Amino acid sequence: MLRTLLILAAALTGGMANAELLEVQPAPVTEWKPIYGEVEPRDLIPARARIGGTLVELTVEAGERVEAGTRIARVEDDKLQFRLDAIDAQLGALRTQLQTARTELERGQSLSERGVITQQRLDQLQSSVDVLENQIKSTQAERLVIAQQVSEGDVMSPVAGVVLSVPVAQGSVVTPGETVAQIAGGGVFLRLALPERHAPSLKVGEEIEIGTAAGGRTGKLIKIYPRIEGGRVLADVEVDGLNDRFIGLRVPVRLPVGKRPALLVPQSAVEIRSGLDFVTVQSDDAPLDRVVVPGEVLMRDGAPWVEILSGLSAGDMVVVSDE
Repeated sequence: MLRTLLILAAALTGGMANAELLEVQPAPVTEWKPIYGEVEPRDLIPARARIGGTLVELTVEAGERVEAGTRIARVEDDKLQFRLDAIDAQLGALRTQLQTARTELERGQSLSERGVITQQRLDQLQSSVDVLENQIKSTQAERLVIAQQVSEGDVMSPVAGVVLSVPVAQGSVVTPGETVAQIAGGGVFLRLALPERHAPSLKVGEEIEIGTAAGGRTGKLIKIYPRIEGGRVLADVEVDGLNDRFIGLRVPVRLPVGKRPALLVPQSAVEIRSGLDFVTVQSDDAPLDRVVVPGEVLMRDGAPWVEILSGLSAGDMVVVSDE
């Protein structure tokens, strides 16, 4: 770890401006792997036709936004309408027969009171009325089933979201269960596909940097899929305010895959002269300028620090100017 020793430079350097000494010690640095994540919807649900027939109406196109329960298409099957017409005609005939049977029953009841017909004949008339009433109820129930099938020709949006694709055209013939439109809803997240060697280092809840450099937006690793396919492990990252205009858009991501020790100094301690990088190191006698090879710039506690690849050793006292 870095230990900062605040000492007046005048006491150690003999008249230098105000400065502080920094003892360089190896510090853990997160290794980041740059990859790409794809914008994926939380819900990708197909709007399907529930009956077969001809697509007579299609009201959406790819890119449009729809609300849940909105009718986006209509399928018609002429055979269903023919069956409804046949049932309506059958119901008309049954109602006429029922009216006749009820009239005969009323006449039979009148004759029975005068003893003209037997009770057995009266029971037969009542039975005829009951049979016709039950036939009408059965036919009406059958009509309700067909009417329900006709209403199922309306294709509704199963979720509020954006229409990704419409694989059919108006006038085409569709089968039951065929997809009329693909709808994405519920927001979006980033889907990562990582080499399987990085799977053990992934942890749910880790922060993921969005972009090609540190200091940008961050997301949170919310899910790691247990199945590895093709040498890749899938993971989902939640990012606030992620643009959902384009599904499948590739976004650069920096993923933490491990830690390594590194020697870090504040960026202000590195001075460039004649194309070389120098760091002032406090020796026993006097400050010395030492040539170093800098690495990447890292942000720590909101300040830029530079990794020193060579030129410094653990325990060196680096002079950091306050100017």
